[in-house]
Amino acid sequence: MNRSMIVAANTMSQLQQKMDVISNNIANVQTNGYKRREASFTELLAQQFNNQPHDELEVGRNTPNGIRQGVGAGVAQSQMVMSQGNMITTGRELDVAFTTEGQYLTVLVPGENTDEIQYTRDGSLYWSPLNDTQVMLVTSEGNPVLDENEAPIVVNGTPTEVSVSPTGQIRVTTENGDQAWNLGVIQINRPQALVQQGGNRIALPDNLAELGVELEEILTPMNGALRENIAMQQGALEQSNVDLSVEMTDLIQAQRSYQFQSRAISLSDQMMGLINGIR
Repeated sequence: MNRSMIVAANTMSQLQQKMDVISNNIANVQTNGYKRREASFTELLAQQFNNQPHDELEVGRNTPNGIRQGVGAGVAQSQMVMSQGNMITTGRELDVAFTTEGQYLTVLVPGENTDEIQYTRDGSLYWSPLNDTQVMLVTSEGNPVLDENEAPIVVNGTPTEVSVSPTGQIRVTTENGDQAWNLGVIQINRPQALVQQGGNRIALPDNLAELGVELEEILTPMNGALRENIAMQQGALEQSNVDLSVEMTDLIQAQRSYQFQSRAISLSDQMMGLINGIR
Protein backbone atom coordinates (compact mmCIF):
# COMPACT_ATOMS: atom_id res chain seq x y z
CA MET A 1 0.00 0.00 0.00
CA ASN A 2 2.82 2.35 0.84
CA ARG A 3 4.36 1.84 -2.61
CA SER A 4 1.09 2.60 -4.41
CA MET A 5 0.79 5.82 -2.40
CA ILE A 6 4.39 6.79 -3.19
CA VAL A 7 3.89 6.15 -6.91
CA ALA A 8 0.71 8.23 -6.95
CA ALA A 9 2.29 11.07 -4.97
CA ASN A 10 5.32 11.19 -7.27
CA THR A 11 3.14 11.33 -10.37
CA MET A 12 0.89 14.01 -8.88
CA SER A 13 3.82 16.34 -8.30
CA GLN A 14 4.92 15.88 -11.93
CA LEU A 15 1.40 16.41 -13.25
CA GLN A 16 1.34 19.69 -11.33
CA GLN A 17 4.40 20.79 -13.30
CA LYS A 18 2.63 19.98 -16.57
CA MET A 19 -0.41 22.00 -15.48
CA ASP A 20 1.91 24.90 -14.65
CA VAL A 21 3.32 24.76 -18.20
CA ILE A 22 -0.17 24.72 -19.70
CA SER A 23 -1.29 27.58 -17.46
CA ASN A 24 1.68 29.66 -18.58
CA ASN A 25 0.76 28.99 -22.21
CA ILE A 26 -2.83 30.08 -21.63
CA ALA A 27 -1.70 33.22 -19.79
CA ASN A 28 0.41 34.22 -22.83
CA VAL A 29 -2.18 33.53 -25.52
CA GLN A 30 -2.21 37.26 -26.41
CA THR A 31 1.55 37.85 -26.01
CA ASN A 32 3.27 38.95 -29.22
CA GLY A 33 5.71 36.34 -30.55
CA TYR A 34 5.30 33.98 -27.58
CA LYS A 35 6.23 30.34 -28.22
CA ARG A 36 4.26 27.71 -26.35
CA ARG A 37 5.96 24.97 -24.35
CA GLU A 38 5.05 21.31 -24.28
CA ALA A 39 5.75 19.02 -21.33
CA SER A 40 6.51 15.38 -22.11
CA PHE A 41 6.60 12.52 -19.60
CA THR A 42 8.87 9.54 -19.04
CA GLU A 43 8.88 6.63 -16.61
CA LEU A 44 10.92 7.14 -13.47
CA LEU A 45 13.49 4.58 -12.29
CA ALA A 46 12.13 1.11 -11.58
CA GLN A 47 13.23 -1.20 -8.77
CA GLN A 48 14.11 -4.85 -9.47
CA PHE A 49 13.03 -7.54 -6.96
CA ASN A 50 14.68 -10.94 -7.53
CA ASN A 51 12.16 -13.00 -5.62
CA GLN A 52 13.09 -16.26 -7.39
CA PRO A 53 16.81 -16.78 -6.88
CA HIS A 54 16.93 -20.43 -8.01
CA ASP A 55 17.30 -20.22 -11.78
CA GLU A 56 17.48 -23.99 -12.14
CA LEU A 57 13.80 -24.18 -11.17
CA GLU A 58 12.78 -21.81 -13.95
CA VAL A 59 12.87 -24.31 -16.82
CA GLY A 60 10.54 -23.22 -19.61
CA ARG A 61 9.89 -19.76 -18.17
CA ASN A 62 9.14 -17.16 -20.89
CA THR A 63 8.89 -14.01 -18.77
CA PRO A 64 11.91 -12.25 -17.21
CA ASN A 65 13.00 -13.34 -13.76
CA GLY A 66 11.94 -11.22 -10.79
CA ILE A 67 9.55 -8.28 -10.48
CA ARG A 68 10.10 -4.70 -11.64
CA GLN A 69 8.18 -2.11 -9.66
CA GLY A 70 8.08 1.47 -10.87
CA VAL A 71 7.87 4.65 -8.81
CA GLY A 72 5.72 6.77 -11.11
CA ALA A 73 6.17 9.09 -14.08
CA GLY A 74 8.08 12.37 -14.36
CA VAL A 75 8.36 15.34 -16.69
CA ALA A 76 11.20 14.54 -19.08
CA GLN A 77 11.44 18.00 -20.62
CA SER A 78 9.49 21.17 -21.27
CA GLN A 79 10.05 21.70 -24.98
CA MET A 80 9.61 25.01 -26.77
CA VAL A 81 7.48 24.73 -29.92
CA MET A 82 8.95 27.06 -32.57
CA SER A 83 6.04 27.02 -35.05
CA GLN A 84 5.05 30.33 -36.65
CA GLY A 85 2.22 32.33 -35.09
CA ASN A 86 -0.51 34.17 -36.94
CA MET A 87 0.28 37.62 -38.36
CA ILE A 88 -1.81 40.70 -37.66
CA THR A 89 -1.42 43.94 -39.61
CA THR A 90 -1.14 47.06 -37.45
CA GLY A 91 0.17 49.64 -39.95
CA ARG A 92 2.43 51.07 -37.24
CA GLU A 93 5.92 51.99 -38.42
CA LEU A 94 7.72 50.53 -35.39
CA ASP A 95 5.88 47.21 -35.43
CA VAL A 96 7.94 44.44 -37.03
CA ALA A 97 7.33 40.71 -37.29
CA PHE A 98 9.43 37.77 -38.39
CA THR A 99 7.77 35.71 -41.11
CA THR A 100 9.98 32.65 -40.65
CA GLU A 101 10.69 30.39 -37.70
CA GLY A 102 13.65 30.60 -35.36
CA GLN A 103 14.72 34.24 -35.87
CA TYR A 104 14.91 36.59 -32.88
CA LEU A 105 15.77 40.22 -32.17
CA THR A 106 18.77 40.93 -29.94
CA VAL A 107 18.06 43.10 -26.90
CA LEU A 108 20.05 44.33 -23.91
CA VAL A 109 18.55 43.59 -20.50
CA PRO A 110 19.89 45.27 -17.33
CA GLY A 111 21.13 42.83 -14.69
CA GLU A 112 22.21 43.05 -11.08
CA ASN A 113 25.92 43.18 -11.89
CA THR A 114 26.08 43.64 -15.65
CA ASP A 115 23.81 43.96 -18.66
CA GLU A 116 22.91 40.73 -20.45
CA ILE A 117 22.11 40.06 -24.09
CA GLN A 118 18.81 38.25 -24.55
CA TYR A 119 16.48 37.49 -27.46
CA THR A 120 12.81 38.15 -28.24
CA ARG A 121 10.25 37.72 -31.03
CA ASP A 122 8.13 40.62 -29.75
CA GLY A 123 8.45 43.25 -32.48
CA SER A 124 6.42 46.00 -30.81
CA LEU A 125 9.14 48.69 -30.64
CA TYR A 126 9.20 52.29 -29.37
CA TRP A 127 11.40 55.38 -29.15
CA SER A 128 12.78 56.20 -25.71
CA PRO A 129 14.24 59.73 -25.18
CA LEU A 130 17.83 59.81 -23.96
CA ASN A 131 18.17 63.61 -23.89
CA ASP A 132 16.88 66.63 -25.77
CA THR A 133 18.48 65.55 -29.07
CA GLN A 134 18.62 61.74 -29.02
CA VAL A 135 16.18 58.84 -28.84
CA MET A 136 16.87 55.11 -28.50
CA LEU A 137 15.00 52.16 -30.01
CA VAL A 138 13.58 49.95 -27.24
CA THR A 139 11.12 47.09 -26.75
CA SER A 140 7.72 47.48 -25.09
CA GLU A 141 9.49 46.80 -21.75
CA GLY A 142 12.08 49.52 -22.34
CA ASN A 143 15.02 47.22 -23.13
CA PRO A 144 17.37 48.62 -25.80
CA VAL A 145 17.24 46.93 -29.20
CA LEU A 146 20.75 46.15 -30.49
CA ASP A 147 22.21 46.38 -33.98
CA GLU A 148 24.33 43.73 -35.68
CA ASN A 149 27.37 44.92 -33.68
CA GLU A 150 25.49 44.50 -30.37
CA ALA A 151 25.29 48.27 -29.83
CA PRO A 152 22.10 50.19 -28.93
CA ILE A 153 20.37 51.98 -31.80
CA VAL A 154 20.49 55.70 -30.95
CA VAL A 155 19.00 58.29 -33.32
CA ASN A 156 20.32 61.84 -33.40
CA GLY A 157 17.33 64.13 -33.85
CA THR A 158 13.57 63.56 -33.94
CA PRO A 159 12.40 60.63 -36.11
CA THR A 160 9.80 61.64 -38.68
CA GLU A 161 9.74 58.52 -40.83
CA VAL A 162 10.85 54.93 -40.27
CA SER A 163 11.24 52.12 -42.77
CA VAL A 164 12.31 48.53 -42.09
CA SER A 165 13.43 46.33 -44.98
CA PRO A 166 12.63 42.59 -45.19
CA THR A 167 16.31 41.87 -44.38
CA GLY A 168 16.20 43.83 -41.12
CA GLN A 169 17.67 47.22 -42.07
CA ILE A 170 16.01 50.11 -40.26
CA ARG A 171 16.24 53.56 -41.86
CA VAL A 172 15.19 56.64 -39.89
CA THR A 173 14.54 60.09 -41.35
CA THR A 174 15.16 63.11 -39.08
CA GLU A 175 15.84 66.80 -39.48
CA ASN A 176 19.52 65.85 -39.55
CA GLY A 177 19.09 63.53 -42.53
CA ASP A 178 18.73 59.76 -42.91
CA GLN A 179 20.34 57.30 -40.51
CA ALA A 180 20.42 53.52 -40.98
CA TRP A 181 21.30 50.42 -38.95
CA ASN A 182 21.06 46.67 -39.37
CA LEU A 183 18.93 45.19 -36.61
CA GLY A 184 20.66 42.52 -34.55
CA VAL A 185 19.03 39.22 -35.57
CA ILE A 186 20.00 35.67 -34.62
CA GLN A 187 18.87 32.28 -35.90
CA ILE A 188 18.24 29.71 -33.17
CA ASN A 189 19.44 26.22 -34.03
CA ARG A 190 18.85 24.44 -30.70
CA PRO A 191 15.99 26.17 -28.85
CA GLN A 192 15.98 23.59 -26.05
CA ALA A 193 19.46 24.73 -24.98
CA LEU A 194 18.15 28.23 -24.21
CA VAL A 195 16.57 29.36 -20.95
CA GLN A 196 13.16 31.01 -20.74
CA GLN A 197 13.31 34.45 -19.14
CA GLY A 198 10.60 36.80 -17.92
CA GLY A 199 9.11 39.36 -20.26
CA ASN A 200 8.81 36.98 -23.25
CA ARG A 201 12.60 36.65 -23.66
CA ILE A 202 15.06 33.77 -23.89
CA ALA A 203 18.77 33.72 -23.09
CA LEU A 204 21.82 31.50 -23.08
CA PRO A 205 22.31 29.34 -19.96
CA ASP A 206 24.85 30.49 -17.39
CA ASN A 207 26.61 27.09 -17.41
CA LEU A 208 27.11 26.91 -21.17
CA ALA A 209 30.75 25.82 -20.78
CA GLU A 210 29.75 22.98 -18.43
CA LEU A 211 27.20 21.65 -20.92
CA GLY A 212 29.90 20.98 -23.49
CA VAL A 213 27.99 22.79 -26.23
CA GLU A 214 29.51 25.44 -28.48
CA LEU A 215 27.72 28.75 -28.95
CA GLU A 216 27.61 28.20 -32.73
CA GLU A 217 25.59 25.03 -32.19
CA ILE A 218 22.86 26.93 -30.35
CA LEU A 219 22.49 30.11 -32.41
CA THR A 220 23.88 31.88 -35.46
CA PRO A 221 24.17 35.70 -35.77
CA MET A 222 22.54 36.76 -39.05
CA ASN A 223 25.34 39.05 -40.23
CA GLY A 224 27.07 39.55 -43.54
CA ALA A 225 25.76 37.37 -46.34
CA LEU A 226 23.37 35.63 -43.92
CA ARG A 227 21.26 38.78 -43.69
CA GLU A 228 19.66 37.82 -47.00
CA ASN A 229 17.96 34.97 -45.11
CA ILE A 230 16.19 37.32 -42.68
CA ALA A 231 12.44 37.53 -43.29
CA MET A 232 10.84 40.54 -41.60
CA GLN A 233 7.64 42.50 -42.19
CA GLN A 234 7.04 46.09 -41.13
CA GLY A 235 3.67 47.24 -39.84
CA ALA A 236 2.71 43.81 -38.50
CA LEU A 237 3.03 41.74 -35.33
CA GLU A 238 3.28 38.00 -34.82
CA GLN A 239 0.77 36.56 -32.38
CA SER A 240 1.57 33.69 -30.04
CA ASN A 241 1.37 30.15 -31.41
CA VAL A 242 -0.84 29.05 -28.51
CA ASP A 243 -4.04 27.27 -29.57
CA LEU A 244 -6.45 27.84 -26.69
CA SER A 245 -8.64 24.84 -27.55
CA VAL A 246 -5.62 22.50 -27.53
CA GLU A 247 -4.35 23.92 -24.24
CA MET A 248 -7.75 23.53 -22.57
CA THR A 249 -7.97 19.92 -23.78
CA ASP A 250 -4.50 19.16 -22.42
CA LEU A 251 -5.39 20.86 -19.13
CA ILE A 252 -8.54 18.75 -18.72
CA GLN A 253 -6.57 15.57 -19.43
CA ALA A 254 -3.89 16.54 -16.90
CA GLN A 255 -6.55 17.31 -14.28
CA ARG A 256 -8.25 13.96 -14.88
CA SER A 257 -4.90 12.19 -14.43
CA TYR A 258 -4.31 14.18 -11.25
CA GLN A 259 -7.71 13.14 -9.91
CA PHE A 260 -6.99 9.50 -10.77
CA GLN A 261 -3.71 9.57 -8.80
CA SER A 262 -5.45 11.29 -5.91
CA ARG A 263 -8.11 8.59 -5.91
CA ALA A 264 -5.39 5.92 -5.79
CA ILE A 265 -4.03 7.46 -2.58
CA SER A 266 -7.52 7.54 -1.06
CA LEU A 267 -8.16 3.88 -1.92
CA SER A 268 -4.78 2.83 -0.51
CA ASP A 269 -5.54 4.71 2.69
CA GLN A 270 -8.93 2.98 2.99
CA MET A 271 -7.37 -0.45 2.45
CA MET A 272 -4.75 0.23 5.10
CA GLY A 273 -7.52 1.27 7.45
CA LEU A 274 -9.35 -2.02 6.82
CA ILE A 275 -6.18 -3.99 7.51
CA ASN A 276 -5.59 -2.14 10.76
CA GLY A 277 -9.20 -2.81 11.75
CA ILE A 278 -8.78 -6.54 11.16
CA ARG A 279 -5.64 -6.59 13.28
